[in-house]
Amino acid sequence: MKITFMVNGGSMTTLPEARRHASSRSGLEHHCKFLYISPVKVIMRRAGGLCVLLSVFTGSVGLHAEEDSWWQFRGPSGNGHSDSKNLPVEWKESDITWKTQIHDRGWSSPVVWGNQVWITTATKDGGKLFAVCVDKDTGKIIHDIHVFDVTSAMLITSANTYATPTCAIEEGRVYVHYGTYGTACIDTRTGAILWKRRDLKCDHERGAGPASSLTLVGDYLVFHVDGRDVQYVIALRKLTGETAWKTDRSIDYSAIPVHHRKAYGMPVLIPRGKKTQLVGVGGRGLFSYDPATGTELWKMRHRGWSIAPRPVYGDGLLFALIDRDDPELWAIRPDGVGDVTDSHIVWRETKRMPERSSPLFVNGLLFVVTRNGIASCLEGSTGKVCWQNRLKGAYSASPIYANGLIYFFGEDSVCTVISAGRDFNVVSTNSLSEEQLMATPAVVDRSAFIIRTDTHLYRLSGRTHSEPKKKSTD
Repeated sequence: MKITFMVNGGSMTTLPEARRHASSRSGLEHHCKFLYISPVKVIMRRAGGLCVLLSVFTGSVGLHAEEDSWWQFRGPSGNGHSDSKNLPVEWKESDITWKTQIHDRGWSSPVVWGNQVWITTATKDGGKLFAVCVDKDTGKIIHDIHVFDVTSAMLITSANTYATPTCAIEEGRVYVHYGTYGTACIDTRTGAILWKRRDLKCDHERGAGPASSLTLVGDYLVFHVDGRDVQYVIALRKLTGETAWKTDRSIDYSAIPVHHRKAYGMPVLIPRGKKTQLVGVGGRGLFSYDPATGTELWKMRHRGWSIAPRPVYGDGLLFALIDRDDPELWAIRPDGVGDVTDSHIVWRETKRMPERSSPLFVNGLLFVVTRNGIASCLEGSTGKVCWQNRLKGAYSASPIYANGLIYFFGEDSVCTVISAGRDFNVVSTNSLSEEQLMATPAVVDRSAFIIRTDTHLYRLSGRTHSEPKKKSTD
């Protein structure tokens, strides 16, 4: 394992020095002023005049000290929910607060903390990888950091980029990930790179590329590494980048075609009795782990591969999409031990399920949309399809829920807003300049979206659900 620490103006330092540097600069002393609790309970006490933090894994999911932060893919709880009552429902070009051009290419979704919005981007050939920070209120670029150089990056499809995995952010630090090409921690105030890892290699497959995003679980940074050659989940210590635990997938892949071994999943933290578990989808299997140790708790075999959607949890069930070519939605009881393939599947839906977009669970109902725009509503407990309707365009971004409404952002920058209910009801359809939109937007200030397209980052407001339409003066 090789960890590079970039401190003191870029000079390298030893591991003990780096630990002291991280703690004094943005770690324990800072946390005594600001509690980060996602998704852990943080206990403070003073010992010998020092403030000591003890992180304890609990059954609480999605707690966060910065309530307005959109700190990971799909928001604070990782499920696409916002508690905003003032998000726009209708908008037009004049409702764009700011629009900032972003160089090169990337599909990482924006993450937000305080006044900062972070994304990653990369040159078309993957030779240079960047992290970009934009001011949430003005759109001004605060940091544009050249994180990694890559020699002979593997060719990828034009539908993907070398900067597709989404960052994770907390007070003082942002964590960026480019799959096999590297992982890094950046000081959000100075833009200094605090540590790097470039030894976590995998074969993403020629024509495919990186896409698995990372998340924070207490003191750990967790992500999947599911390539053609290696398949595992890993937790890094967030202050130093050291490996806390690493667990290989427990499926025998030797007889499975190499391209069926890979996946683009992202873990989600859900309850397990009074504790928690990390659950994520890999190639040919869905797995649950103890977040503290990485010990496998249970697994479920499936036939799918190249899976990207993130699972969601609701009403005691886990809902996961299986397979890319013939996607299925599975409802699973996540309380098993060992191989639960034959015992814990509650229901399956095999028709018109998403290839890319993650499911959304709201008040006992599941909402999904396929790449070609077939939106569906299903009962979470039974899998019964309440309705299916076609939306305009194609869809890769995952839907967002707020204030009784669901926002489906299409690849042509058209957003369809519907009621979150058993009856299909379109509330509004909105569009911006026709730019490609693949990344899932973020919610900021409980009143606006941060939207990433292929060329720009936007802040978008507009008319809310409760505001009357302005009368024409013509």
